[in-house]
Amino acid sequence: MSLPRLQRLFAADGRCFDVAVDHGFFNESSFLAGIEDMGRTVATLVDAAPDAIQLSPGQAHLLQDRAGGPNSGKPALVLRTDVANVYHAELPRTLYSEVIEDAVGTALRLDAACVVVNLLRLPDQPELLRACVRNVMALRAACDPVGMPLMVEPLVFKAGAGGYGVDGDADKIVPLVRQAAELGADIIKADPTDELDDYHRVIEAASGRPVLPRGGGRVPDEEVLRRTEALMRQGAAGIVYGRNVIQHRNPAGMTRALMAVVHDGASAADALALIA
Repeated sequence: MSLPRLQRLFAADGRCFDVAVDHGFFNESSFLAGIEDMGRTVATLVDAAPDAIQLSPGQAHLLQDRAGGPNSGKPALVLRTDVANVYHAELPRTLYSEVIEDAVGTALRLDAACVVVNLLRLPDQPELLRACVRNVMALRAACDPVGMPLMVEPLVFKAGAGGYGVDGDADKIVPLVRQAAELGADIIKADPTDELDDYHRVIEAASGRPVLPRGGGRVPDEEVLRRTEALMRQGAAGIVYGRNVIQHRNPAGMTRALMAVVHDGASAADALALIA
């Protein structure tokens, strides 16, 4: 793991707000709302200045072609390395999660600060979990020689009428997070637990790795800010949010509000006032 790369991802306070804009990678039409014009989306986010922007290999150039070095305030690149088909509204006959060819080499050429990969647990889908474990192990082996930090995304899903959805059961999330740590994750991106007061268990399971809760689907501003405040109090090292930023009427304002909660310890009420 490269400390200089991590220092590009995490601010001096040890916290990070990564805006995920890799949704188009998953071939789900509902995920494209707010990111139809990726050039404009990335430009808006760069101006709002989160710590990092998470992109797929085919869209990373929209960030990395822009002028600005590590000390310019330009967000760091988190590179999504795997594509999966678990997000469709209709349950697919066969599930997969595939890592791109030469993922770490691609990350180096794009000057990414980190690579991210899924660790998926779905009901009655042990082969998918097995594939994800193999993906994590292969990336860990490729990351080590070049000092590339590895973010693992342990996600627990449940089946429903509209496809697979988030399962916030702490008793399921905690062991998967621990497995991510055991497999060698440098950073862990995990879902919030149903009871936010249980999230310290996730932090503990990560065994010292920084944990960045993910945002999930779009919710009202007050709810996402209150949830973020609670998660930070539980020990989270930051957040990885996508749709609650990019589908917002004012993505820059929401970015400022969330940065205030993550880095300044602002309350949800105070942060809400930052959204014009």
